[in-house]
Amino acid sequence: NMKSASPASVQCPVCFNDFTPMTINLHLDACLLEKNTCSKPSKTAETNSTASGSSYVAGSQPSGMFSVFQTDKSTVSPQNGNGGQLKVSESEPAADLESQASGSNPLAVKSQSSPWSLLAKGKPLADILRPDTLEEYFGQNKVIGQQTLLRSLLESEEIPSFILWGPPGCGKTTLAHIIAGKCKRKGTARFVTLSATSASVSDVREVIKQAQNELRLCKRKTVLFIDEIHRFNKSQQDTFLPHVECGTVILIGATTENPSFQVNTALLSRCRVLVLEKLSVEAMASILDRALAALGIRVLDQDSTNSSNGDQAVGQEKGLWTPLAYLCDGDARTGLNSLQLAVQAQVSASKADTSGRSASKEILVKEEHIKEGLQRSHILYDKAGEEHYNCISALHKSMRGSDENASLYWLGRMLEGGEDPIYVARRMVRFASEDVGLADPAALSQAVSAFQACHFIGMPECEVILAQCAIYLARAPKSIEVYQAYANVKACLRNHKGPLPSVPLHLRNAPTRLMKDLGYSKGYKYNPSFSGPVEQEYLPQELQGVNFFTWSPAKS
Repeated sequence: NMKSASPASVQCPVCFNDFTPMTINLHLDACLLEKNTCSKPSKTAETNSTASGSSYVAGSQPSGMFSVFQTDKSTVSPQNGNGGQLKVSESEPAADLESQASGSNPLAVKSQSSPWSLLAKGKPLADILRPDTLEEYFGQNKVIGQQTLLRSLLESEEIPSFILWGPPGCGKTTLAHIIAGKCKRKGTARFVTLSATSASVSDVREVIKQAQNELRLCKRKTVLFIDEIHRFNKSQQDTFLPHVECGTVILIGATTENPSFQVNTALLSRCRVLVLEKLSVEAMASILDRALAALGIRVLDQDSTNSSNGDQAVGQEKGLWTPLAYLCDGDARTGLNSLQLAVQAQVSASKADTSGRSASKEILVKEEHIKEGLQRSHILYDKAGEEHYNCISALHKSMRGSDENASLYWLGRMLEGGEDPIYVARRMVRFASEDVGLADPAALSQAVSAFQACHFIGMPECEVILAQCAIYLARAPKSIEVYQAYANVKACLRNHKGPLPSVPLHLRNAPTRLMKDLGYSKGYKYNPSFSGPVEQEYLPQELQGVNFFTWSPAKS
């Protein structure tokens, strides 16, 4: 039998218990979660939950939404040294880590039962150490720093619709996770996440339907996070328009592509675009320091290399991770996961060779090990994305400015990043006429020859051919006379009012008698028949006297 709810209470539609209007939303989330999970958790789930020291927050969402866990936080100050050597103790508990901390470093890290539980989770370190609060979020002060508009809106729990645009590993998904945590802890909104790489239109419509029911029954909006939103086509993006417009759904999109090219204009007008920059070296150093503290790694002085006593570690506040942070190329995900690989490799090596091991099982991870784990294996370059157009524009402008060094640099950025050499060669052929032109007519032959050579032999042998052509074009004299004259012709045609002028009769060919009778070719002066210049008009009567080398649209 259903219980009758008192006027001052609201009845839960799942368990039929009465709650106050202030607590019904938090209870409903927990009640739905309990209903959608097994009444008796498996031993594996209980073990994992106990090992991680985590518990569900009231307000966690059912399957398909971000799950939020409460994890004890402690402030740990990593011991930085100038020697670049790390000492790791497998048996060192988290409590000992906290006792070693100076307490002066504001970097908050997630404490575990032991530092090795982080590496034993089987998850990437970048995902395990994902920040939960804005105070732990590094490197995007222009967007989310103090006194910024977005920071003020988030702190006041007024979340607008916006699209996060930035390179990989700059913190787009992490920022969405932080917003999800704020929504769930406060119970002010429901947070749902979808990935455009796997979601379909039906998935989007189902989420919108649930959002409408949530707003109607619980008076609570839905925050929808779409990762890789540029993967949605036009029809999928149009599905959001009316619901973002009326406020049923607060849309947060994340993309590595330029939204101007990949997101519908109508959707862009309803969302604010927030540009996240590549992480700076200082931000990367802070992120790596935080990871070291979470792993329980102590940095030793060069003088303490041969010592097994961790108390001899000497801390310094600068310089250790700056050289390593450069190798991450502003990608926090790459930096953390590579650091994890380096540490795990040394742990595995120590387990394989147990001879002479001490009882403390301390493992020495040297700076070169970390550098090897962080070794740059690729150059950030997307052949199909905006970086493709940015680099080719930089190459074109460098050659136009006769800077042969910059031309070689941007050429190398493209070729080493995997660009098609034929594409670069085609652009050089265009440059030879557009920017060099008649100042050096041989430049076109050089560019065409480079294009043919690239087609014959391909990469990597053709790289020196493209380099030679780039240097030639950069050093060549420049003239835009041809380019500008033809641009004037196009402008003249576009600006002409009324029907275009007819071809003068004396310039028309007359292959038939009828055409001759109509006056075609009549009065034409055959130039080779004259010993001197021939006075003859070749433009239509309306354009006689026009010089396209000096003409401008304003004169028409």
